Amino acid sequence: MSDVSPTRSAVIELKDERRAMHEGHVFLDEKCLLLAGEILRELERYGRLQRDFQAVHASALAALQGAVARHGLQGLQVHPPADLAGAQLRIAAHSLMGVRLQEATWLAGTAAAPEAVQPSPEARACQQAFAQVLARAAELAAVSGNLERLSLEYQRSVRRARALQDVMLPELTHSIADIEGRLEELEQEDAIWMRRGVAG
Repeated sequence: MSDVSPTRSAVIELKDERRAMHEGHVFLDEKCLLLAGEILRELERYGRLQRDFQAVHASALAALQGAVARHGLQGLQVHPPADLAGAQLRIAAHSLMGVRLQEATWLAGTAAAPEAVQPSPEARACQQAFAQVLARAAELAAVSGNLERLSLEYQRSVRRARALQDVMLPELTHSIADIEGRLEELEQEDAIWMRRGVAG
């Protein structure tokens, strides 16, 4: 039974509230569909980037094996790494239904790496291959973050939509029916008292 006083204005207010809740539920349903569509697009992109990353990573491992075969592990360890001075991680961001989505691009520095004591094509190929791994990893990390944020927002929106549909809207509908029933009873009592008053 509702604690609200049984008045016509209370019924109107509750019906307005129910209408607003219903509109919120429709909005959340549409939001879930949009988020699910974006998740599918990001998953497809993630799969493509993951395949590219694995191919580049395999090439980098092959280049590393070649460099180790040429210089030995200790000899390769004294080779300078790629010069990261001037390298940038450029992030372009946009928003979908309040979820921040990013695209990352790794821009290699223009400075040449320091010259090695014993330079070799194998060591240079290894250096360049791992620079490619770094660039692909940046793109992959951005998409992975997008998927995580989209998934969290999708789950949150689904929970809210279910709470509205399964709990709040039924409770409000029950309250409205309860108040309307009590109003009918009061109106019947008033009508009985009126008849008795007229008959007396």
